[in-house]
Amino acid sequence: MNEPDIRITATDENVVPSSTGGNSEYPIAVVGRRGIDRQFLEYYGLIEEPFGVTPDLRFLYLGAKHRQALDALNYGTELNRGFLTLIAKPGMGKTSLLFQYLEGLRDKARTVFLFQTDSNSTELMRYLLTELGIDGKGMDLPEMRSVLSQVLLGEMEAGRRFVLVIDEAQNLDDQVLESIRLLSNFETPWMKLIHIVLAGQPQLADRLAKPSMDQLRQRISFAIRIEPFTREEVDLYIDHRLWVAGYKGSPLFSVDARALIAERSEGIPRIINNVCFCAMSYAWAMKRKTIDRDTMAEVLADLDPASPIEKDKQKQKETKREAKIEPKIETENQFLPQRLPVEPKPSIVQKPLPVGLTVKAPPPRSWISMIVAASLLAVAIGFLGFQPNVEKWIGSSYNSISAAVRNLLVPSSAPVSAAPAPSVSPDNSTTSPKLEGTSDERDVRVPQQGGEVSSASGGGHN
Repeated sequence: MNEPDIRITATDENVVPSSTGGNSEYPIAVVGRRGIDRQFLEYYGLIEEPFGVTPDLRFLYLGAKHRQALDALNYGTELNRGFLTLIAKPGMGKTSLLFQYLEGLRDKARTVFLFQTDSNSTELMRYLLTELGIDGKGMDLPEMRSVLSQVLLGEMEAGRRFVLVIDEAQNLDDQVLESIRLLSNFETPWMKLIHIVLAGQPQLADRLAKPSMDQLRQRISFAIRIEPFTREEVDLYIDHRLWVAGYKGSPLFSVDARALIAERSEGIPRIINNVCFCAMSYAWAMKRKTIDRDTMAEVLADLDPASPIEKDKQKQKETKREAKIEPKIETENQFLPQRLPVEPKPSIVQKPLPVGLTVKAPPPRSWISMIVAASLLAVAIGFLGFQPNVEKWIGSSYNSISAAVRNLLVPSSAPVSAAPAPSVSPDNSTTSPKLEGTSDERDVRVPQQGGEVSSASGGGHN
Protein backbone atom coordinates (compact mmCIF):
# COMPACT_ATOMS: atom_id res chain seq x y z
CA MET A 1 0.00 0.00 0.00
CA ASN A 2 1.22 3.48 -0.87
CA GLU A 3 0.18 5.12 2.38
CA PRO A 4 2.49 7.96 3.48
CA ASP A 5 4.56 7.49 6.58
CA ILE A 6 3.15 9.89 9.16
CA ARG A 7 5.61 11.27 11.68
CA ILE A 8 4.95 13.48 14.70
CA THR A 9 7.38 16.36 15.25
CA ALA A 10 6.92 19.03 17.85
CA THR A 11 8.91 21.56 19.82
CA ASP A 12 6.13 21.78 22.39
CA GLU A 13 2.71 20.22 22.74
CA ASN A 14 1.64 21.60 19.34
CA VAL A 15 2.34 18.73 16.98
CA VAL A 16 2.75 18.96 13.20
CA PRO A 17 2.09 15.90 11.02
CA SER A 18 4.64 15.62 8.23
CA SER A 19 4.80 13.27 5.28
CA THR A 20 7.98 11.60 4.00
CA GLY A 21 6.48 11.37 0.55
CA GLY A 22 7.29 15.00 -0.16
CA ASN A 23 3.72 16.29 0.25
CA SER A 24 4.13 18.99 2.89
CA GLU A 25 0.95 20.94 2.11
CA TYR A 26 -1.61 21.18 4.95
CA PRO A 27 -5.05 22.74 5.10
CA ILE A 28 -4.93 26.48 5.65
CA ALA A 29 -7.39 26.16 8.53
CA VAL A 30 -4.95 23.91 10.41
CA VAL A 31 -2.06 26.32 9.91
CA GLY A 32 -4.18 29.31 10.92
CA ARG A 33 -5.45 27.54 14.02
CA ARG A 34 -1.92 26.63 15.06
CA GLY A 35 -0.90 30.25 14.63
CA ILE A 36 -3.73 31.44 16.91
CA ASP A 37 -2.89 28.79 19.49
CA ARG A 38 0.74 29.87 19.55
CA GLN A 39 -0.19 33.53 19.99
CA PHE A 40 -2.55 32.63 22.80
CA LEU A 41 0.11 30.61 24.64
CA GLU A 42 2.81 33.25 24.15
CA TYR A 43 0.55 35.99 25.49
CA TYR A 44 0.20 34.18 28.83
CA GLY A 45 3.64 32.58 28.84
CA LEU A 46 2.30 29.00 28.64
CA ILE A 47 3.78 25.91 27.04
CA GLU A 48 0.39 24.23 26.48
CA GLU A 49 -3.31 24.76 26.93
CA PRO A 50 -4.17 24.48 30.66
CA PHE A 51 -7.90 23.88 30.34
CA GLY A 52 -8.24 21.27 27.64
CA VAL A 53 -11.15 18.92 27.05
CA THR A 54 -9.30 15.60 26.93
CA PRO A 55 -8.70 13.37 29.99
CA ASP A 56 -4.96 14.10 30.28
CA LEU A 57 -3.63 12.44 33.44
CA ARG A 58 -0.96 15.13 33.86
CA PHE A 59 -3.70 17.67 34.60
CA LEU A 60 -5.68 15.38 36.88
CA TYR A 61 -6.32 16.98 40.25
CA LEU A 62 -7.71 14.71 42.95
CA GLY A 63 -9.91 16.40 45.49
CA ALA A 64 -10.85 14.72 48.73
CA LYS A 65 -13.80 12.85 47.17
CA HIS A 66 -11.77 11.89 44.13
CA ARG A 67 -9.01 10.41 46.30
CA GLN A 68 -11.54 8.43 48.31
CA ALA A 69 -13.08 7.06 45.10
CA LEU A 70 -9.68 6.03 43.74
CA ASP A 71 -8.74 4.36 47.02
CA ALA A 72 -12.02 2.43 47.03
CA LEU A 73 -11.41 1.18 43.49
CA ASN A 74 -7.90 -0.02 44.34
CA TYR A 75 -9.07 -1.57 47.61
CA GLY A 76 -11.89 -3.52 45.96
CA THR A 77 -9.55 -4.79 43.28
CA GLU A 78 -6.90 -5.92 45.74
CA LEU A 79 -9.53 -7.85 47.71
CA ASN A 80 -10.88 -9.39 44.48
CA ARG A 81 -14.47 -8.37 45.22
CA GLY A 82 -15.75 -8.97 41.68
CA PHE A 83 -18.17 -6.06 40.98
CA LEU A 84 -17.75 -2.34 41.69
CA THR A 85 -19.77 0.67 40.53
CA LEU A 86 -18.59 4.25 40.12
CA ILE A 87 -21.36 6.88 39.94
CA ALA A 88 -20.80 10.55 39.08
CA LYS A 89 -22.56 13.44 37.40
CA PRO A 90 -21.45 14.44 33.88
CA GLY A 91 -18.21 16.41 33.83
CA MET A 92 -16.98 15.24 37.24
CA GLY A 93 -13.76 13.75 35.83
CA LYS A 94 -14.99 10.16 36.05
CA THR A 95 -13.15 9.01 32.91
CA SER A 96 -9.88 10.65 34.01
CA LEU A 97 -10.20 8.91 37.37
CA LEU A 98 -10.74 5.55 35.63
CA PHE A 99 -7.62 6.12 33.50
CA GLN A 100 -5.66 6.86 36.65
CA TYR A 101 -7.04 3.65 38.20
CA LEU A 102 -6.05 1.57 35.17
CA GLU A 103 -2.62 3.22 35.06
CA GLY A 104 -1.98 1.96 38.58
CA LEU A 105 -2.79 -1.59 37.45
CA ARG A 106 -0.45 -1.55 34.46
CA ASP A 107 2.03 -4.02 36.00
CA LYS A 108 -0.48 -5.94 38.14
CA ALA A 109 -3.33 -6.89 35.84
CA ARG A 110 -4.51 -7.10 32.28
CA THR A 111 -7.06 -4.37 31.70
CA VAL A 112 -9.73 -3.62 29.12
CA PHE A 113 -11.59 -0.30 28.86
CA LEU A 114 -14.91 -0.29 26.97
CA PHE A 115 -17.18 2.67 26.23
CA GLN A 116 -19.32 1.26 23.37
CA THR A 117 -22.40 0.83 25.50
CA ASP A 118 -24.99 1.39 22.76
CA SER A 119 -24.73 -2.26 21.71
CA ASN A 120 -26.27 -5.64 22.41
CA SER A 121 -24.66 -8.53 24.26
CA THR A 122 -23.02 -10.05 21.16
CA GLU A 123 -21.52 -6.74 20.03
CA LEU A 124 -20.23 -5.94 23.50
CA MET A 125 -18.50 -9.34 23.73
CA ARG A 126 -16.98 -8.81 20.28
CA TYR A 127 -15.60 -5.41 21.39
CA LEU A 128 -14.07 -7.11 24.42
CA LEU A 129 -12.30 -9.75 22.32
CA THR A 130 -11.09 -7.07 19.91
CA GLU A 131 -9.40 -5.24 22.81
CA LEU A 132 -7.70 -8.53 23.67
CA GLY A 133 -6.41 -8.87 20.11
CA ILE A 134 -8.86 -11.63 19.14
CA ASP A 135 -11.01 -11.47 16.04
CA GLY A 136 -14.52 -12.44 17.06
CA LYS A 137 -16.18 -12.07 13.68
CA GLY A 138 -18.31 -15.06 12.74
CA MET A 139 -18.55 -16.25 16.34
CA ASP A 140 -21.78 -16.45 18.25
CA LEU A 141 -22.09 -15.48 21.88
CA PRO A 142 -21.37 -18.91 23.43
CA GLU A 143 -18.24 -19.30 21.27
CA MET A 144 -16.93 -15.90 22.29
CA ARG A 145 -17.52 -16.71 25.96
CA SER A 146 -15.54 -19.91 25.58
CA VAL A 147 -12.63 -17.98 24.04
CA LEU A 148 -12.77 -15.44 26.87
CA SER A 149 -12.70 -18.26 29.42
CA GLN A 150 -9.41 -19.51 27.96
CA VAL A 151 -7.91 -16.04 28.13
CA LEU A 152 -8.91 -15.66 31.79
CA LEU A 153 -7.37 -18.98 32.74
CA GLY A 154 -4.13 -18.00 31.00
CA GLU A 155 -3.97 -14.73 32.97
CA MET A 156 -4.56 -16.58 36.22
CA GLU A 157 -1.75 -18.97 35.47
CA ALA A 158 0.51 -15.99 34.74
CA GLY A 159 -0.38 -14.56 38.16
CA ARG A 160 -2.24 -11.52 36.84
CA ARG A 161 -5.72 -10.25 37.41
CA PHE A 162 -8.13 -9.38 34.64
CA VAL A 163 -9.98 -6.06 35.06
CA LEU A 164 -12.81 -4.96 32.79
CA VAL A 165 -13.96 -1.32 33.01
CA ILE A 166 -17.19 -0.33 31.23
CA ASP A 167 -17.74 3.44 31.05
CA GLU A 168 -21.13 5.09 30.41
CA ALA A 169 -22.81 1.94 31.68
CA GLN A 170 -26.11 3.80 32.21
CA ASN A 171 -26.77 3.23 28.48
CA LEU A 172 -26.74 -0.56 28.78
CA ASP A 173 -30.13 -2.25 28.57
CA ASP A 174 -31.25 -4.94 31.00
CA GLN A 175 -30.31 -7.83 28.72
CA VAL A 176 -26.73 -6.60 28.31
CA LEU A 177 -26.42 -6.04 32.07
CA GLU A 178 -27.54 -9.62 32.62
CA SER A 179 -24.86 -10.83 30.18
CA ILE A 180 -22.26 -8.87 32.12
CA ARG A 181 -23.45 -10.48 35.34
CA LEU A 182 -22.89 -13.89 33.79
CA LEU A 183 -19.26 -12.96 33.20
CA SER A 184 -18.76 -13.03 36.95
CA ASN A 185 -19.34 -16.78 36.85
CA PHE A 186 -15.83 -17.17 35.47
CA GLU A 187 -14.20 -18.11 38.73
CA THR A 188 -12.38 -20.79 40.65
CA PRO A 189 -13.22 -22.04 44.15
CA TRP A 190 -10.77 -19.55 45.65
CA MET A 191 -10.85 -16.46 43.36
CA LYS A 192 -12.67 -14.53 40.68
CA LEU A 193 -11.14 -14.68 37.23
CA ILE A 194 -12.56 -11.30 36.13
CA HIS A 195 -12.98 -8.06 38.00
CA ILE A 196 -15.66 -5.70 36.59
CA VAL A 197 -16.15 -1.95 37.19
CA LEU A 198 -19.37 -0.37 35.97
CA ALA A 199 -19.03 3.41 35.70
CA GLY A 200 -21.80 5.77 34.75
CA GLN A 201 -24.05 8.67 35.55
CA PRO A 202 -26.71 8.68 38.30
CA GLN A 203 -29.13 6.92 35.92
CA LEU A 204 -27.03 3.80 36.40
CA ALA A 205 -27.93 3.69 40.08
CA ASP A 206 -31.60 3.97 39.13
CA ARG A 207 -31.24 1.07 36.70
CA LEU A 208 -29.58 -1.14 39.28
CA ALA A 209 -32.28 -0.33 41.84
CA LYS A 210 -34.98 -2.06 39.79
CA PRO A 211 -36.26 -5.41 41.11
CA SER A 212 -35.13 -7.17 37.92
CA MET A 213 -31.51 -6.26 38.77
CA ASP A 214 -31.49 -7.97 42.17
CA GLN A 215 -28.95 -10.64 41.17
CA LEU A 216 -26.51 -8.10 39.74
CA ARG A 217 -27.00 -5.65 42.60
CA GLN A 218 -26.24 -8.35 45.18
CA ARG A 219 -22.85 -8.94 43.55
CA ILE A 220 -21.78 -5.28 43.82
CA SER A 221 -19.35 -4.86 46.72
CA PHE A 222 -18.82 -1.07 46.61
CA ALA A 223 -21.04 1.66 45.19
CA ILE A 224 -18.57 4.55 44.85
CA ARG A 225 -19.62 8.14 44.19
CA ILE A 226 -17.66 11.26 43.17
CA GLU A 227 -18.78 14.57 44.67
CA PRO A 228 -18.13 18.10 43.26
CA PHE A 229 -15.20 20.24 44.36
CA THR A 230 -15.54 22.56 47.31
CA ARG A 231 -14.78 26.30 47.04
CA GLU A 232 -11.19 25.79 48.20
CA GLU A 233 -10.70 22.83 45.86
CA VAL A 234 -11.79 24.95 42.90
CA ASP A 235 -8.90 27.34 43.62
CA LEU A 236 -6.44 24.47 43.95
CA TYR A 237 -7.74 22.89 40.76
CA ILE A 238 -7.22 26.10 38.75
CA ASP A 239 -3.73 26.66 40.19
CA HIS A 240 -2.76 23.04 39.50
CA ARG A 241 -3.69 23.16 35.83
CA LEU A 242 -2.00 26.53 35.31
CA TRP A 243 1.16 25.20 36.96
CA VAL A 244 1.22 22.08 34.75
CA ALA A 245 0.75 24.30 31.67
CA GLY A 246 3.83 26.32 32.68
CA TYR A 247 2.24 29.53 33.94
CA LYS A 248 4.65 31.54 36.15
CA GLY A 249 3.22 35.04 36.22
CA SER A 250 1.13 36.91 38.78
CA PRO A 251 -2.26 35.46 39.73
CA LEU A 252 -4.22 35.22 36.51
CA PHE A 253 -7.68 35.03 38.15
CA SER A 254 -8.61 37.44 40.94
CA VAL A 255 -10.25 36.25 44.16
CA ASP A 256 -13.64 37.59 43.13
CA ALA A 257 -13.34 36.01 39.69
CA ARG A 258 -12.57 32.64 41.28
CA ALA A 259 -15.62 33.01 43.51
CA LEU A 260 -17.79 33.49 40.40
CA ILE A 261 -16.17 30.44 38.77
CA ALA A 262 -16.92 28.29 41.80
CA GLU A 263 -20.51 29.52 41.93
CA ARG A 264 -21.14 29.09 38.20
CA SER A 265 -19.47 25.68 37.88
CA GLU A 266 -20.90 24.21 41.10
CA GLY A 267 -17.56 22.46 41.55
CA ILE A 268 -17.79 20.40 38.33
CA PRO A 269 -14.34 20.18 36.64
CA ARG A 270 -15.60 20.21 33.05
CA ILE A 271 -17.52 23.44 33.59
CA ILE A 272 -14.50 24.97 35.33
CA ASN A 273 -12.35 24.18 32.30
CA ASN A 274 -14.85 25.69 29.90
CA VAL A 275 -15.35 28.88 31.93
CA CYS A 276 -11.62 29.44 32.49
CA PHE A 277 -10.77 28.88 28.84
CA CYS A 278 -13.44 31.35 27.67
CA ALA A 279 -12.29 33.92 30.24
CA MET A 280 -8.66 33.61 29.14
CA SER A 281 -9.67 33.91 25.47
CA TYR A 282 -11.74 37.02 26.21
CA ALA A 283 -8.94 38.63 28.24
CA TRP A 284 -6.46 37.85 25.47
CA ALA A 285 -8.70 39.52 22.90
CA MET A 286 -9.15 42.56 25.17
CA LYS A 287 -5.40 42.67 25.99
CA ARG A 288 -5.88 42.12 29.71
CA LYS A 289 -3.33 40.28 31.79
CA THR A 290 -5.62 39.74 34.79
CA ILE A 291 -9.16 38.36 34.82
CA ASP A 292 -11.16 40.28 37.42
CA ARG A 293 -14.76 39.97 38.53
CA ASP A 294 -16.16 42.27 35.84
CA THR A 295 -14.42 40.34 33.08
CA MET A 296 -15.65 37.05 34.47
CA ALA A 297 -19.20 38.41 34.80
CA GLU A 298 -19.21 39.41 31.14
CA VAL A 299 -17.97 35.97 30.11
CA LEU A 300 -20.57 34.20 32.22
CA ALA A 301 -23.30 36.40 30.75
CA ASP A 302 -22.26 35.30 27.26
CA LEU A 303 -22.11 31.65 28.26
CA ASP A 304 -25.44 31.61 30.06
CA PRO A 305 -28.33 33.67 28.63
CA ALA A 306 -30.23 33.12 31.90
CA SER A 307 -27.51 34.73 34.04
CA PRO A 308 -28.45 37.75 36.23
CA ILE A 309 -26.62 40.22 34.00
CA GLU A 310 -28.37 38.99 30.89
CA LYS A 311 -31.71 39.06 32.72
CA ASP A 312 -31.17 42.73 33.60
CA LYS A 313 -30.37 43.51 30.00
CA GLN A 314 -33.49 41.69 28.87
CA LYS A 315 -35.62 43.64 31.35
CA GLN A 316 -34.23 46.92 30.07
CA LYS A 317 -35.00 45.91 26.49
CA GLU A 318 -38.56 44.95 27.38
CA THR A 319 -39.08 48.26 29.23
CA LYS A 320 -37.87 50.25 26.24
CA ARG A 321 -40.06 48.19 23.91
CA GLU A 322 -43.16 48.84 26.03
CA ALA A 323 -42.36 52.56 26.16
CA LYS A 324 -42.24 52.63 22.35
CA ILE A 325 -45.45 50.63 21.88
CA GLU A 326 -47.73 52.60 24.23
CA PRO A 327 -47.63 56.00 22.37
CA LYS A 328 -48.29 54.15 19.12
CA ILE A 329 -51.45 52.62 20.52
CA GLU A 330 -52.73 56.00 21.70
CA THR A 331 -52.12 57.54 18.25
CA GLU A 332 -54.03 54.77 16.55
CA ASN A 333 -56.97 55.21 18.89
CA GLN A 334 -57.27 58.88 17.95
CA PHE A 335 -58.21 57.95 14.38
CA LEU A 336 -60.96 55.51 15.28
CA PRO A 337 -64.17 57.07 13.79
CA GLN A 338 -66.69 55.49 16.13
CA ARG A 339 -64.81 56.04 19.33
CA LEU A 340 -66.44 58.74 21.48
CA PRO A 341 -64.54 60.72 24.07
CA VAL A 342 -65.12 59.48 27.51
CA GLU A 343 -66.45 62.19 29.78
CA PRO A 344 -64.71 62.37 33.08
CA LYS A 345 -66.73 61.53 36.12
CA PRO A 346 -68.00 64.53 38.14
CA SER A 347 -66.43 63.14 41.27
CA ILE A 348 -63.08 63.50 39.60
CA VAL A 349 -63.55 66.92 37.95
CA GLN A 350 -65.39 68.92 40.61
CA LYS A 351 -63.40 70.50 43.34
CA PRO A 352 -64.22 69.43 46.83
CA LEU A 353 -66.45 71.92 48.67
CA PRO A 354 -65.65 73.08 52.21
CA VAL A 355 -67.80 71.52 54.85
CA GLY A 356 -69.29 73.85 57.52
CA LEU A 357 -71.55 73.28 60.52
CA THR A 358 -74.39 75.80 61.04
CA VAL A 359 -75.93 75.81 64.50
CA LYS A 360 -79.45 77.29 64.70
CA ALA A 361 -80.99 78.60 67.87
CA PRO A 362 -83.73 76.36 69.20
CA PRO A 363 -87.30 77.66 68.61
CA PRO A 364 -88.91 79.47 71.59
CA ARG A 365 -91.07 77.39 73.74
CA SER A 366 -94.85 78.11 73.76
CA TRP A 367 -96.42 79.49 76.95
CA ILE A 368 -98.65 76.37 77.17
CA SER A 369 -95.64 74.13 77.61
CA MET A 370 -94.27 76.58 80.14
CA ILE A 371 -97.51 76.43 82.17
CA VAL A 372 -97.50 72.64 82.07
CA ALA A 373 -93.89 72.58 83.19
CA ALA A 374 -94.64 75.01 86.04
CA SER A 375 -97.60 72.89 87.15
CA LEU A 376 -95.45 69.79 87.25
CA LEU A 377 -92.83 71.67 89.24
CA ALA A 378 -95.48 72.87 91.71
CA VAL A 379 -96.82 69.34 92.16
CA ALA A 380 -93.32 68.13 92.87
CA ILE A 381 -92.78 70.90 95.44
CA GLY A 382 -96.13 70.06 97.06
CA PHE A 383 -95.07 66.48 97.51
CA LEU A 384 -91.93 67.67 99.18
CA GLY A 385 -93.99 69.44 101.89
CA PHE A 386 -93.99 73.13 100.80
CA GLN A 387 -97.75 73.24 100.11
CA PRO A 388 -99.97 72.90 103.25
CA ASN A 389 -103.10 71.72 101.48
CA VAL A 390 -102.16 70.02 98.26
CA GLU A 391 -105.61 68.93 97.22
CA LYS A 392 -107.11 72.40 97.59
CA TRP A 393 -104.22 73.95 95.81
CA ILE A 394 -104.51 71.53 92.92
CA GLY A 395 -108.25 72.24 92.64
CA SER A 396 -107.84 76.01 92.51
CA SER A 397 -104.91 75.70 90.09
CA TYR A 398 -106.95 73.43 87.86
CA ASN A 399 -109.85 75.94 87.74
CA SER A 400 -107.49 78.78 86.86
CA ILE A 401 -105.73 76.79 84.16
CA SER A 402 -109.03 75.58 82.66
CA ALA A 403 -110.43 79.13 82.49
CA ALA A 404 -107.26 80.38 80.81
CA VAL A 405 -107.39 77.58 78.25
CA ARG A 406 -111.05 78.30 77.45
CA ASN A 407 -110.29 82.00 77.06
CA LEU A 408 -107.50 81.12 74.66
CA LEU A 409 -109.51 78.73 72.56
CA VAL A 410 -112.48 81.10 72.03
CA PRO A 411 -111.87 82.91 68.70
CA SER A 412 -111.80 86.67 68.82
CA SER A 413 -113.92 86.97 65.69
CA ALA A 414 -116.74 84.84 67.02
CA PRO A 415 -120.12 86.64 67.33
CA VAL A 416 -121.00 87.76 70.82
CA SER A 417 -124.29 86.51 72.12
CA ALA A 418 -126.94 89.23 72.82
CA ALA A 419 -128.12 87.54 75.91
CA PRO A 420 -126.32 88.50 79.05
CA ALA A 421 -123.86 85.99 80.34
CA PRO A 422 -125.21 84.12 83.29
CA SER A 423 -123.59 85.01 86.47
CA VAL A 424 -121.48 82.44 88.10
CA SER A 425 -123.04 81.54 91.39
CA PRO A 426 -121.88 78.12 92.23
CA ASP A 427 -123.58 76.18 94.85
CA ASN A 428 -121.35 75.69 97.77
CA SER A 429 -122.82 72.29 98.47
CA THR A 430 -122.67 70.80 94.96
CA THR A 431 -120.55 72.72 92.44
CA SER A 432 -117.42 73.82 94.13
CA PRO A 433 -115.72 72.69 97.23
CA LYS A 434 -115.52 75.25 100.00
CA LEU A 435 -112.05 76.42 100.51
CA GLU A 436 -111.65 76.92 104.21
CA GLY A 437 -108.66 78.53 105.75
CA THR A 438 -107.12 79.59 102.41
CA SER A 439 -105.90 83.13 102.07
CA ASP A 440 -104.73 83.14 98.42
CA GLU A 441 -108.08 83.25 96.59
CA ARG A 442 -107.68 84.07 92.95
CA ASP A 443 -110.19 85.95 90.76
CA VAL A 444 -111.11 84.64 87.42
CA ARG A 445 -112.42 87.44 85.25
CA VAL A 446 -114.84 86.39 82.53
CA PRO A 447 -115.52 88.73 79.65
CA GLN A 448 -119.18 89.97 79.60
CA GLN A 449 -121.29 91.63 76.92
CA GLY A 450 -120.36 95.21 76.28
CA GLY A 451 -116.78 94.72 77.47
CA GLU A 452 -117.59 94.48 81.19
CA VAL A 453 -115.69 92.03 83.24
CA SER A 454 -117.27 90.10 86.04
CA SER A 455 -115.21 88.69 88.81
CA ALA A 456 -115.65 85.22 90.25
CA SER A 457 -113.93 83.82 93.21
CA GLY A 458 -113.72 80.43 94.76
CA GLY A 459 -116.22 81.58 97.55
CA GLY A 460 -118.93 83.38 95.42
CA HIS A 461 -119.66 87.01 94.14
CA ASN A 462 -117.95 89.96 95.76
